[in-house]
Order: sequence, then C-alpha cells, then structure tokens
Amino acid sequence: MRTVLTLLLVFLGACSADIQPALVASDITITRSMPGMKMRAGYLTLTNNSEDTITITRVTSPNFESVMLHETVIEDGIARMRSLEKIEMQAGASAILEPGGKHLMLMRPKVSADKGSADAVSLQFYDGPTLLLTVTSNEPG
Repeated sequence: MRTVLTLLLVFLGACSADIQPALVASDITITRSMPGMKMRAGYLTLTNNSEDTITITRVTSPNFESVMLHETVIEDGIARMRSLEKIEMQAGASAILEPGGKHLMLMRPKVSADKGSADAVSLQFYDGPTLLLTVTSNEPG
C-alpha cells in the first residue's frame, strides 16, 4: 500500500528554504491488519541529511498502543523476528525498513487506527529524548 507522506515536524527545523531537514522519511507503507490480528507493519526509508550520526531509539504513534523496532533474521533456515533497541544512521546514510529486514511493528491499534478506511497514521521518531521527526501516512481509501 502506497502512502502519501506529510512532514509535520523535522529535527533542527530548516531555517531557510536552502537547508535540508536533518532526518527525512519517504516511501512510507503501513500494512492493513490480517483478519483477527491486532498488529500492522510499517515500512519506510529514513535518510540522515545531517553531518552527525542519528540513532532512532524509539518510535511512537497516537494511533497504536505501542510501536516496536523489529528485524527479520534467518536462523537455521527459519525466519524469525527480533526486537531492535535502535537504528543507527551515519551522516548522509539511509536506513531502509522493508519486508524481510528492519521494520516497524504497530501493535494494538486504537479505535480509529485500523478501520480499513483512509485514516491517517502518525509516527514520531526519537533520538533519545529528542523528537526528530513526525510523519503522517494516509491510507488510500
């Protein structure tokens, strides 16, 4: 599912039109829940435009009770998910969150977050206690 990205807040907000935000999210996809499941997956690309390392330590959403950083790994020929403490991006690098790799698990949607409509899903990305970026994805209706 393709989503429309709306940047609401960026780390070190651009002081002029010539300055790029430090962290940019693109290609956001939020899956729909499988029948009977109370979770969704989030895939996107995060790009660090700054000259410093950015470490995503937490992701939250007002639409879900919790959002976890996960990674799919193959162990003994079996795909398993494991929780990640952080995602680190060196200056100028990107982190790709995709099926079969690093991704977001959006757990226990709140009432309006999983009706199968064009509801927006908002995600907040943090580096320690600092809010880096808020993005909203709009599901096609």
